[in-house]
Amino acid sequence: MAGRFQDKVAFITGASSGIGAAVAEAFAEEGARVVLTARRMDRMDAVKERIEAAGGTALALPCDVTRRESIDAAIAKSVEAFGGLDVVLANAGFGVSGAMSRLETADYRRQFETNVFGLLDTVHAALPHLERSRGRLGLVSSVMGHVSMPASAPYCASKYAVAALAQCFYYDLADKGVSVTGIYPGIVASEIRSVNNQGAYTGRKDPAPAWITMPAEKAARQIVRALYRRKPECVVTFHGKLMVGMARHFPRTTRVLFRLGTKGRLEQVERAKRGDGAGE
Repeated sequence: MAGRFQDKVAFITGASSGIGAAVAEAFAEEGARVVLTARRMDRMDAVKERIEAAGGTALALPCDVTRRESIDAAIAKSVEAFGGLDVVLANAGFGVSGAMSRLETADYRRQFETNVFGLLDTVHAALPHLERSRGRLGLVSSVMGHVSMPASAPYCASKYAVAALAQCFYYDLADKGVSVTGIYPGIVASEIRSVNNQGAYTGRKDPAPAWITMPAEKAARQIVRALYRRKPECVVTFHGKLMVGMARHFPRTTRVLFRLGTKGRLEQVERAKRGDGAGE
């Protein structure tokens, strides 16, 4: 039986691990030809091998979203290989954390270069192909693009920006036949919490409690379903939905709860987010 994305082409940034890798495999299960892009070719090659072993089709390409020429090259090679693009998932990103007194403007700039401007360059590079296919665009924000949290200002600000872009692009691209889905994951199994403020993987054990962490494969199925249905918004995880709902409908209560949880404990919160090197 043909999948929902049979013979479509799905282009995914940040596809070497976590949500990006899981979404790539989910698209392949639905019959899509998948383009994996990221900086770590060794990790992408492993994802590509799993897809091909299951009978799917995948192309792995190096891509650094902070360099427009790298994105353009990956898009061009994808179109050359598969003839066009039907789905683009702008997923690449990382998190800069720390109390604002410990951070500099450069930390925010580095965060935005990947999470916002890298996403924007991906969209602009891919848009002509999505317009031709009347395709689907997914922008990965975060629950923290709706809910501000302590010791997370750079990351939250970048993900709020992505949320705004998703909402604006939904209107801007509607007449062109391109659907836009803002994607807001809660705590999903990934390596993002094991990456330092410079964007380098440290190998640190994920500090998120296992009982609240959604498997990446389950999150991927929800994301693929939302893109198929061209939904404007997809909040992933039950706790994510709860937090977004609280922030929207009970903002005062949400602020009080976060304040009580961090009062006199901000340094501990920082350590929990990034280990002893939280401010580095």
